[in-house]
Amino acid sequence: MGAQQRVFKQKIRSTQSLRKIFKAMELIAASRIQKAIARSQAASPYANALTRAVSAVASESDVDHVLTTEPDHVTRAAVLVIGPDRGFAGAYSANLIREAEELVRLLGQEGKEVALFTVGGKAESYYTFRDRPIVEAWTGFSENPTAEDARRIGEALLKAFEADADNGGVQEIYMVFTRFVSSVKHDPEYRRLLPLEVVDADEATTSATASGSSGAGSMPLYEFEPSAEAVLDALLPRYIDSRILSALLSASASEQASRQAAMKTATDNADDLIKTYTRLANTARQAEITQELTEIVGGADALAASAAGD
Repeated sequence: MGAQQRVFKQKIRSTQSLRKIFKAMELIAASRIQKAIARSQAASPYANALTRAVSAVASESDVDHVLTTEPDHVTRAAVLVIGPDRGFAGAYSANLIREAEELVRLLGQEGKEVALFTVGGKAESYYTFRDRPIVEAWTGFSENPTAEDARRIGEALLKAFEADADNGGVQEIYMVFTRFVSSVKHDPEYRRLLPLEVVDADEATTSATASGSSGAGSMPLYEFEPSAEAVLDALLPRYIDSRILSALLSASASEQASRQAAMKTATDNADDLIKTYTRLANTARQAEITQELTEIVGGADALAASAAGD
C-alpha cells in the first residue's frame, strides 16, 4: 500500500510540473496573438492599395504580361506550404497538411507535376520523412515573419515561374496557409498566386460599390511611364511579396491561437489528472490504514484467545 502512495505522489508532482509548462506556453501564446493580429492589420492597407494598382494597370492596358497571361498547357505547378516551426498547437499542422495534400491530389488529377516549397519545420519534416522532394524550404520565422522573409520566398517562386519547364520551371504557383478568422476560428485554405486573376475595371468598381468602400464611384485613370509593361514588371513582384507576407502573418496569428487553445486544453487535462491521482492516493492511504487497523484488531483477538486458552 505504501508503494502505491509513493507512485501516485510521484505522478502528481510530475503532472504539476507539466501543468506549469503548459500554463506558461498558454500565456505566451495569448500575448503573441494580439501582436500578430496587429501586424496583419497594419499590412492590410498596403496590400489592398497594391492590389488595386496592379488591377488598374492590368485592366487599363493591353499588355500581354507573362505574370497575368494564362498558359495554354500547364505541366508543372509549384505549391508553397506555409506551416509552423514548432508543435504544441493541436491539430494546426495536421489540418494544414491535409489541405496541402488535397491540393496536390487535385493537381495530380489534372496531370500537373507538383514542385513543393515549404515554410516551417513541420511541413519540411512531413515531406522529408516521406521522401517527397522539396525544391526549397525556409524555417525559423513562422512565429515572427518579416517583409524580408516574404521577399526571399517571392524571389524563389518568381525564379521558378520565369524558368522553362525543361529547366525545372513551373507555369502555376499555389499557396497553402491557415487564414486567421478569430481566436477560435482559423481555416486552412489554398490560393493561386500566379498567373494572376486580375479583376476587370468595371467588375472592380461594381464590387467596391457593393462593399460601400470610399471612392468606389469610378476607377482612377493612369498614365504609365515609361510603359505599362515596365510598371507591371515593377509592381507584380511587390504584389507577390505582399500576398506572401499577408499569408505569413495570418498563419502566425493562427498558429498562436491554436497553441493557446491546445495549451489551455492541456492545462485543464493536467488539473483533471491531478485530481484523479489525488483521489487514488487518498483511497490507497485509507486502504492502508484500514488494513493496519484490521491487523491490529486481529492480533489483539489472537492474543486474547491465546490467553483465555492458557
